[in-house]
Amino acid sequence: MTIREATSFRITELCQKKNLSGYSVSYRAGMPSSTYKSILSGKSKNPGIVNINKIADGLGVTIREFYDSELFDELDPDE
Repeated sequence: MTIREATSFRITELCQKKNLSGYSVSYRAGMPSSTYKSILSGKSKNPGIVNINKIADGLGVTIREFYDSELFDELDPDE
């Protein structure tokens, strides 16, 4: 799994766990929904830690909690 895929899965996982829609996360994160969708779909090749931190804030978790998942344990290099 690539880091883009793991990031997308983690966002989806946390949205489901916290019962949040993508729109509400992007709104709470203060980012355009198009940016959020680009990260979630994997179109954004390098979303950057600032955007991931904004999404984590929108999800109500710290950046440490965001990356605290087995999804990030064994990653393949991005293409």
